[in-house]
Amino acid sequence: MEALKICLTAVLSITELFILTKIMGKRQMSQLSLFDYINGITIGSIAAEMAISPLNQIWKYAIAIAIYGLFAFAFSLLSNKSIIFRRLFVGKSLILMNNGKIFRKNLAKSKLDLNEFLEQCRIGGYFNPDDLQTVIMEANGHLSFLPKADVRPTNPKDFNITPQKETPPVVVISDGSILHGNLKAIGKNEIWLRNKLKENSCSPVSKIFLAMWDSGDTLYVFDINNEEKPNDIYL
Repeated sequence: MEALKICLTAVLSITELFILTKIMGKRQMSQLSLFDYINGITIGSIAAEMAISPLNQIWKYAIAIAIYGLFAFAFSLLSNKSIIFRRLFVGKSLILMNNGKIFRKNLAKSKLDLNEFLEQCRIGGYFNPDDLQTVIMEANGHLSFLPKADVRPTNPKDFNITPQKETPPVVVISDGSILHGNLKAIGKNEIWLRNKLKENSCSPVSKIFLAMWDSGDTLYVFDINNEEKPNDIYL
């Protein structure tokens, strides 16, 4: 009976959390503000207590979760309607670098040290900060990068070119195993794949870590590599 009670209260708490998440929107699952983060932790804690509470007490936890959820929903509406409210409680963007200058005080305000700043630049694809015109910390804590005009990637519009539509590459081999379902989805089979590997003088399937096929009928192959690359040069 005790196990059945826990199962029932757990299902009820999960159901309420699911409904509230649908009401509050997908933002709860992606880019969180500080308020969203705190609210999510609190609701999760209450739901955990609800899952192991007596059946005659779960209404208290259910009401508490509903209040937190409605408060988060109202907070979201106010943030959308009022710029002052949004800046006060959600925060605003902060320029960390502009025109070749890194603003030390703004780094301190954003609770980032220089090492973390360089790390985020590398994550964004910029190993040399000199390639960047502007770096902004958004209100949700993510960094946005604007590269200098002479180093930004070119695009077809620069050359008045209209490229053909492309589709995302499809993984056909993963860690030495052929993904037959993916091959079927692109109208191919194992015989075609093995012939393609043979044509390109690729390693046997068992030695391939990743193989991807794109709409241009190109197969990209990465062999299994167990070497350990030292990482001593990055701060």
